[in-house]
Amino acid sequence: MLLFSRLVPVLHVLGLVVLIFSFTMLVPLVTAVFGADAAQHAFDEAFLITLGFGVALWAAGRRWKRELKPRDGFLLVILVWTGLPAFATLPLLIYAPQMSFTDAYFEMISALTTTGATVMSGLDTLPPSLNLWRHLLQWLGGMGIIVLAVAILPLLGVGGRQLMKAELPGPIKDSKLTPRIADTAKLLWAVYAVLTGLCASALKLAGMSWFDAVCHAFAALSLGGFSTHDASVGHFDSPLIEGVLIVFMLAAAVNFVTHFLAFRHRSLVPYRRDPEAFGVLGLVIGSILVVAGYIWHAGAYPDYLTALRHVAFNLVSLATDCGFASTDYGVWPMFAPMWMLFLSCVTASSGSTGGGLKMLRAVLMFRQGMRELERQLHPAARLPIKIGGHPVSNQIVFAVQAFVMMYVATVIAMTLVLLASGLDFVSAFSGVVACLNNAGPGLAELGPAGNYAGLDDYQTWALALTMLLGRLELFTVFVLLTRRFWRT
Repeated sequence: MLLFSRLVPVLHVLGLVVLIFSFTMLVPLVTAVFGADAAQHAFDEAFLITLGFGVALWAAGRRWKRELKPRDGFLLVILVWTGLPAFATLPLLIYAPQMSFTDAYFEMISALTTTGATVMSGLDTLPPSLNLWRHLLQWLGGMGIIVLAVAILPLLGVGGRQLMKAELPGPIKDSKLTPRIADTAKLLWAVYAVLTGLCASALKLAGMSWFDAVCHAFAALSLGGFSTHDASVGHFDSPLIEGVLIVFMLAAAVNFVTHFLAFRHRSLVPYRRDPEAFGVLGLVIGSILVVAGYIWHAGAYPDYLTALRHVAFNLVSLATDCGFASTDYGVWPMFAPMWMLFLSCVTASSGSTGGGLKMLRAVLMFRQGMRELERQLHPAARLPIKIGGHPVSNQIVFAVQAFVMMYVATVIAMTLVLLASGLDFVSAFSGVVACLNNAGPGLAELGPAGNYAGLDDYQTWALALTMLLGRLELFTVFVLLTRRFWRT
């Protein structure tokens, strides 16, 4: 009875989210109609099935409608992030019935979690509507489709604060830009949309078609990394396009609250005050210069400038958890791709569309380590940790320590799971790190020259779960596994 009373109101709201989600299929459907591509019937049927299911679920739970509680928010987020990819598979499965549900689900959860790992090939000849669908899902997942929903749900009498608290990563949860949560969601989405429009326009001016420009802008701002071509950004072989994407990938790796404050005040001061922005830029620029010199010295390229071009694009792409590739960096000396994979753990800011541990947690852990060293010399000293000039409470430090411990344990556990399935160590470890950070390509079998199509069903589901854990920052998922969560 307790499970029923808790679950039904959540399913009622889930029905509303599915109903709203069905209308996102109209975008590729219109594209298919005007382009007369072969996937039109797939989106016709997928839209009607999704809309019908959403309406039925919403109507069935209407009698038990109530304001959601904090625990309901966690449950709803899990149901949304596992349920929507299932509906998103419908156009793929209807258009290509030979595709397995496992592969289709992996592709769609990879899109919504902005991981960018793909099992698909032949992207150059895929109907444009299906390519647009993959990229649109990344764009929606970038800021969190829940955040989009909470901007609309209050209009229908359903509050959204619990959803936003469970969904958003890092300290943005406590950054109340406006008193109303729906207004906050709208402001963040406005900034997101403006940056996406600027990116698409810049890519068009750099030489892409409008279709490619829009799709790659969706992927760049969401840090998703899908491309409309099998060769990814390497298809264009254009330093100008790579330069534009570098700028917007770095912008997407910065806290969107900082972007909003900069837009509102028409000033660069918020970037200077952001404790993470300088860390992100410093780490990326320093790494580019060192890695370019390293692979040039190792003979990967005949001159330093060529090495610098390829390292700049691919390092920024992997470090920010985007996942575009312009060349097969898997053949570089192992130190370079391993360092890039490590950067994907710490480079993105909290409140950005990137994944991983985030720069703020990395800085906090570094300063905690330095504080413990200092404490060895001065045991009685008061040694507060400060971020941006403000002291950080020990409660936050301990919470970050717990997160980092959980993150490391997850990497070890999921790597062992894949090793047990017979996957080689480099593929297993790099695949887990890439999926947990929502970065996309791994190394070896899962490197930028290949994809995830060679995995068996067991390995595919394991990595799909890893993507979900990374996108929801572990605790949102693990809290459901505790006995206390299900008690009154």
